[in-house]
Amino acid sequence: MRLAILFLCLIFSFHCAAQEDFLAKQYFNNGEFKKAVVFYKNLTDKNPRRTDYAEGLIACYQQLEMYEEAESFLLNKIASRNPYPTIYIELGYNYLLQEETEKAKEYYEIALSKIEENPNFGYGIGFRFQRYALLDYALRAYSKAMELNPELDYNFQMARIYGEQGDIERMYDSYLELIAAGKATQTNVLRNLDNFITSDPENPNNLKLKKILLQKAQKNPDLLWNEILSWLFVQQKQYNSAFNQEKAIYKRSGAFSLQRMISLGDIALEDNATDDAKAIITYVDKNSNDPVIKLNARLNLIDIELLNASEKQLDEVEKKFESLMEEYGYENQTLQLQIAYSSFLTFKKGKPREAVAILKKCLELPLERFSKAYVKLALGDILVFDQKFNEALINFSQVQKSLKNDVLGQDARFKVAQTSFYKGDFDWAFTQLKVLRGSTSQLIANDAMQLSLLISDNSLEDSTQTALKKYARADLLAYQQNTREAIEVLDDILINHKGEKIEDEALLKQGELLELIKDYEAAEFNYLKIVEFYGNDILADDAHFALAELYRNILNEPEKAKEHYEKIIYNYQDSYYFPQARKNFRILRGDSIN
Repeated sequence: MRLAILFLCLIFSFHCAAQEDFLAKQYFNNGEFKKAVVFYKNLTDKNPRRTDYAEGLIACYQQLEMYEEAESFLLNKIASRNPYPTIYIELGYNYLLQEETEKAKEYYEIALSKIEENPNFGYGIGFRFQRYALLDYALRAYSKAMELNPELDYNFQMARIYGEQGDIERMYDSYLELIAAGKATQTNVLRNLDNFITSDPENPNNLKLKKILLQKAQKNPDLLWNEILSWLFVQQKQYNSAFNQEKAIYKRSGAFSLQRMISLGDIALEDNATDDAKAIITYVDKNSNDPVIKLNARLNLIDIELLNASEKQLDEVEKKFESLMEEYGYENQTLQLQIAYSSFLTFKKGKPREAVAILKKCLELPLERFSKAYVKLALGDILVFDQKFNEALINFSQVQKSLKNDVLGQDARFKVAQTSFYKGDFDWAFTQLKVLRGSTSQLIANDAMQLSLLISDNSLEDSTQTALKKYARADLLAYQQNTREAIEVLDDILINHKGEKIEDEALLKQGELLELIKDYEAAEFNYLKIVEFYGNDILADDAHFALAELYRNILNEPEKAKEHYEKIIYNYQDSYYFPQARKNFRILRGDSIN
């Protein structure tokens, strides 16, 4: 019985302490320091060895300008047995807040002297000095500790301080030496260097780093310097210069480094630097002995050709696909070829039946679960294009059931909803979309949310769903790449269903299609209309982002682009576009981007 009572008392005591801890932090974070100080005093009395409670109490006193109370508390701590040396820094900083500089220095020096007693104190003392931006003292602490015990290494911390002090060249040199000595990973160092450079090659910090790297490469031709130079050129979007560095790396290190080249090609292609991407990918194709790598390179080169291909060029691409099919045949390892060829035949040449035959032949191979899913999803897409909705739904549903807990399964469920929408089965589409709102993929969740709102909003207002059926028709035409026909159907909605809820959806969709046919002025008009008349509705952030991208990438009006990115940053913080808007805004403003 006594043990049970003791156990209950311990649980109650622990619960009370946890509650006090929570309240102390909450009041402090809310700026309610008078309330926080009560809890921190109680916590320090009960837990005299807990440094976090002591620091919380001191911080409260200082926020309330109760410097004498803080001083008294700290002097008591110093008088206790074996105080940790950072307590002297705390006392010195308390004097500094009162502009008693000489007293502050006196206690900083005492803290530094403790390193002689135990060099292992160096890190804690240096870190505490850093916290209070006392960077010269922090450097002295780290240096002294390493001098007394050569096994200690605080060079990484010191490099960071050089950067904070604005001694950029010394910081660069320190970080690079750490990598060269194997004392820091390249990834970790580059993450820190990224805080000091921009995408502008003429930025002084960029020029300093380039100069130091070239000097090091001349003195010691280590591949490390080529790798970091390549990284710098990528940050500056100088992909051809990065390519030259990667060629040097490849010639000295062999086939393994082709993976670096492949990554560089992908980055250049994603950034629409198609000429550089083409040169890089062609080099990979010519130098690789791996048939799968060569195939992927050739497919990427075809993707570049298709960006602005004429009818004549499409015929040439078709011949290239036929040649690749003869060379590689039907293999488990080359399904990307059959899927790419089928997509080309369907969406570029309008030959869905030939594409279906290719993919059905792939399904005869002994495929593992995920490979089969990729083929079935591609087959379903083509069947939707050919308006064979029921057969497409069967393929999508099979993938959904096979991989229900995977993103691929969620993608299949979205395709079921989308196909049902095209088919006019809005109730079933809505049922599927409700499940997908909680998808682990933010993109799928966002798309599901928008489509479900489109259905629900326009079903309540119009029981016949006339406008919704027209929109579904336009959406299908857009999917089939009948862009001008889709624009005409959307025009019908905008004329005959003016003022209905579907109007902003039609404006947005039509704007996107107008961009595809390069009628940018008309697209801008649509987006501006959404912003003006539907500024408080669900698609306002989509319109702002579309306008920002249009102004930034096409119309070359960066100030207008910044204005619309800023709207998202300040007014739509829960928007799917928020992270990208913030990043693009900072790029336009000239910030360095991590």
